Amino acid sequence: MSGTLIIGASQAGLQVATTLRELGDGSPITLIGSETHLPYQRPPLSKAYLAGKVGPEGLSFRGAEWYRENAIDLVLGEKVTGARLPAEDRPGVAVTSTGQRLEFDRLALTVGGRARRIRVPGHDLDGVCYLRHLDDAGELRRRLGSAQDVVVIGGGFIGLEAAAAARAAGKRVTVVDIADRLLARAVAPVVSDFYLDAHRRRGTHVMLGAGVEEILGSCGRVAGVRLASGQYLPADLVLVGVGLQPRTELAEQLGLAVDGGIVVGTDARTSHPAVVAAGDCTVTTHPARGSLRLESVQNAVAQAKVAAATLVGVAPPDTGIPWFWSDQADLKLQVAGLNSGYDQVVVRGEPSSESFSALYYRAGQLISTDSVNAPRDYMAVRKILERGGNVSPAAAADRDVALKAHLKAIA
Repeated sequence: MSGTLIIGASQAGLQVATTLRELGDGSPITLIGSETHLPYQRPPLSKAYLAGKVGPEGLSFRGAEWYRENAIDLVLGEKVTGARLPAEDRPGVAVTSTGQRLEFDRLALTVGGRARRIRVPGHDLDGVCYLRHLDDAGELRRRLGSAQDVVVIGGGFIGLEAAAAARAAGKRVTVVDIADRLLARAVAPVVSDFYLDAHRRRGTHVMLGAGVEEILGSCGRVAGVRLASGQYLPADLVLVGVGLQPRTELAEQLGLAVDGGIVVGTDARTSHPAVVAAGDCTVTTHPARGSLRLESVQNAVAQAKVAAATLVGVAPPDTGIPWFWSDQADLKLQVAGLNSGYDQVVVRGEPSSESFSALYYRAGQLISTDSVNAPRDYMAVRKILERGGNVSPAAAADRDVALKAHLKAIA
């Protein structure tokens, strides 16, 4: 019996393997990843790890003995370069860069994504860094120790988290983004404005509507960044955080449907019945929000559990409400729900106090919250959404009544 092959030793990949065992699946499981590290947590890379608060040993999900005890064959430092899907008369097979052949009856793709590259002149200079993997984070942390002037290209979550860590370490930090506001694709303008003010208060220089023309170097090392406006920014370290590109090459080779990610249904099944996919590499269709690709731990774990259930033919678990968090210095953003398609935002608290929530509505229905240093609001909204309830915009705007009080009226 060939069993299940999971390509991608990510959080989603490990969760597929874990859930298969929890569901009683005793068939062989092989989990393969191109990195040499045991499967580890990625969110701390731009937060606690970069700030030096946790080391590599504190990131691993499980020790090596756990994989042996659960009969999971963990293959590390190997990249799958090609694969053939199973047919009626033969199993599928994957081939690695060193020539290993791994047979399978069922396949799970949890291959994640790669950091999106920029291609301006000087993009390949020493000192231009990206942050996606543990090795990236280790290199960035090492360089940050001796750097003085740090330029972060990209005002998304990764860029701002890294900028906050660099600023807390006493570096001169400039964030450059071509958009006219921070986190433009993720949050409402009121939240963008808050983060702009908050980072500037902490000493980070933020430049919006600013395109990068060239990264300049001296003796092969980065020395500065020239903007499209002609302005020059000194830099001995440049971090590029301009998004993630899902890894779809293998899926395309296998003939699976790909459209901005590996296309899966609500059951995590791809266009081939023997193949599931989960995590950052996937795109699915939400009944109210259309095509979605979510980059979050919660989505990776929930989708992986569904994928495992699909592989063994049992009813998938409830995936719950999407949630997400971001730590930037002493600012904790907690997100519950999806704000796509919102038409109204209600603000509870004062952004200037650095403790507030932005509640998102569509046609009068509460759909999401961005809560900054406001955990009670976050938990209340999350529970309301999980129960399928609602709090009217007028009621939510009443700051004298805690959101938790509205839970009593929701069955």
